[in-house]
Amino acid sequence: MRIGRPLLKLPVRFCGDTLAREISVLPAHAWMPHPQKFDGNIAVPLVSPGGGQVHQSFGPMAPTEWLRRCPYILEIMEVLDATWGRSRLMGLEAGAVVPEHVDIHYYWRTHLRIHIPVITNPQVDFTAAGETIHMPAGDCYILDSFYRHSVKNGGAETRVHLVLDTVGSAHLWDLIEEAQQDPEPRFVRPGETHVQSLHFEQINAPAVMSPWEIRTHLSYIAEWTDDGPELQEVLRILDRFVMAWGGTWARYGASGEGLPIYLQQLNDVRALVFKVANPEFRMRNGRPLLTSVEQFILGNAIAPQIVQKLQGGAAMRPFRMRA
Repeated sequence: MRIGRPLLKLPVRFCGDTLAREISVLPAHAWMPHPQKFDGNIAVPLVSPGGGQVHQSFGPMAPTEWLRRCPYILEIMEVLDATWGRSRLMGLEAGAVVPEHVDIHYYWRTHLRIHIPVITNPQVDFTAAGETIHMPAGDCYILDSFYRHSVKNGGAETRVHLVLDTVGSAHLWDLIEEAQQDPEPRFVRPGETHVQSLHFEQINAPAVMSPWEIRTHLSYIAEWTDDGPELQEVLRILDRFVMAWGGTWARYGASGEGLPIYLQQLNDVRALVFKVANPEFRMRNGRPLLTSVEQFILGNAIAPQIVQKLQGGAAMRPFRMRA
């Protein structure tokens, strides 16, 4: 999701001391290892599928018991006023790093990530698109994770950020628009915000992707790639695929009856595009173009769990198929 730059500072600021006191009383077993097992990377789930002690990013979201113990974090979420997806406290132990990377999963194509430093030190460096900054405690940033980014904690204590993921809201859009003018951030004091009703994602991935959504992903990928014969050849193949998909969608929509046809169309376009296109052809952020096509579109055009059922043979039964 685009904000026009790698990092954007929102025009609100929170009390880092209050946040630090709030998380200091969470029990040690609330902290979990990072799902990718990066050394020194730990996290506390705050919003997760079913409110469980898990890292998963898809499924009906709910607050965890740890979020309920953090009244100021609840106030912050109320102030930002968005529909919340997976959210966590993210810890980076002394001397640890998050290696330079780009987030290309479908989840990151559809979500924004809000960073609010809670515990930090001057030796914590956040680098995005080649620019390194230090984020002071309580400041509020949005990260576009499709830029290359990394983090290094050169200090002697664990760095902790409050990390909130969201598809956004009209209010958050207004904050982003206001931030473009670089105003002085408004300080939100603890206790001044009444928490009424937070909203959590219940639907965050399609069973079958519509042709209109596929086209938005293609446009985004094209914007991130320098024009030339290789890009145009890939787009030509994918445009044909989207037209075929649109014809199937007009007949079946997301119903189970169309699933075998959709699956065949995915198999056909994969075989063609990976045969014709150079797998090393890269976008401006350094990621292979075909990897983004797979992660954003082909790997999620049908929900992966449905594809597994279809390819499992016996699991075809739950869907109404034509003879």
